[in-house]
Amino acid sequence: MSHLLILIPVAIGLGLLGLAAFVWSLRAGQYDDLDGAAVRILVDEENQPQKRQDEK
Repeated sequence: MSHLLILIPVAIGLGLLGLAAFVWSLRAGQYDDLDGAAVRILVDEENQPQKRQDEK
């Protein structure tokens, strides 16, 4: 029974830490472009126009 006094707060703390990390990733824009990575792998870089060196 005494183990539960340690395990329950640890589990709640880890859950809150995971929730905080998820909310941070949402605010940082990690999920904004879901289709871009899937399409980017299909695009051949040889056919892309070259960027000039003065462009960023």
